[in-house]
Amino acid sequence: MVDPLLALIAGAMGASPAQVEWLFTSYIGVMSLAMLLSGVMATRIGGRKTLLLGLGTVVVFAAASGAAPDLTVLSLVRGGWGLGNALFTTTALSIIVGATTGPFSAAITLYEAALGLGIASGPLLGGFLGHFQWRLPFFGTAALMFIAFWWTFFTVHETRREPPRGARHIFEALRHRMVLRHALIGLSYSYAFFTILAYSPLTLKGLTTLALGYTYFGWGILVAFASVYVVNRLRPVLGPLPLLSLDLAGLVVLFALAGLIQGPGLLVLIVISGFFCGIANAVFTSLAMEVSPFIRSISSGAYNFLRWAGAALAPVLSGVVGESFGLNVPFWLAGAVLATGLVVLVRSRALYDVALDPSGRAPEKA
Repeated sequence: MVDPLLALIAGAMGASPAQVEWLFTSYIGVMSLAMLLSGVMATRIGGRKTLLLGLGTVVVFAAASGAAPDLTVLSLVRGGWGLGNALFTTTALSIIVGATTGPFSAAITLYEAALGLGIASGPLLGGFLGHFQWRLPFFGTAALMFIAFWWTFFTVHETRREPPRGARHIFEALRHRMVLRHALIGLSYSYAFFTILAYSPLTLKGLTTLALGYTYFGWGILVAFASVYVVNRLRPVLGPLPLLSLDLAGLVVLFALAGLIQGPGLLVLIVISGFFCGIANAVFTSLAMEVSPFIRSISSGAYNFLRWAGAALAPVLSGVVGESFGLNVPFWLAGAVLATGLVVLVRSRALYDVALDPSGRAPEKA
């Protein structure tokens, strides 16, 4: 919901592109660090309570964002929002995977379907509300999360409690060669993903908040479609690693083109990138669970901690690079970062094959 508002907020508060990008960097940076906490809390107080705590935190800080008097305060309270989102995101995935009686892939598909629909509808609603006043989407988010809090309270039940774990178990998981390698490759992709999501609205000059909402609505629809429908069709045929490698290669080409094109052509490329992002989101998430020998909450916490660290760098660094070298140059930087991750992925094929059993499922978790 915040995505279409960046230029509007920058204008209202007299901020530069790099300054307004702190709204995302503070949010994602706190979210990354909080992943160390979220995976641990779920094993100690239960997934349901952690989920509710995360939703309640988002309600408070989203409302505070709408009332923020300046950009500094807004960036700080966005950090609190990131804390709530960390508690929610990791725990939601863990609960969905824990509740399923089928393979991981079915649970991941359900998770990605909901995520994709939210990614699609959020910018559209944010653009509509922002058309009237830039603060309204923040209050709109608080209202939606308030509804989600009570919906969760009455409908979500605690899954089987995992053995209590501490923060050290997250770092122990990251010492596992495949967990670390997959998380680092995910970091390169997350950098590219948030260059699109958090920075690209600033490159679409002349569009109203409503027009930006429609743009990222189209992008989100492709994210949802690819993560649910396309992945389920192509993964059994190609296998997860060839599918992910081809997908990231396509995304690298798209970033190279985005660095050259402006105007309507750039808008089209941004929308099309949703197709590649949807595939990558689903495959990265499922592999994070499948290659890890640790319990769900620790596997999810370790992967998300490292990959969100990459995401936190993307907005503000893109803003600085864009100001210094040209608005389109951050797309080339994102493409280079992603290409590095792709090379590591291809060179790690044998390690992935060892981590996955012949059927494509992970061994029993330790």
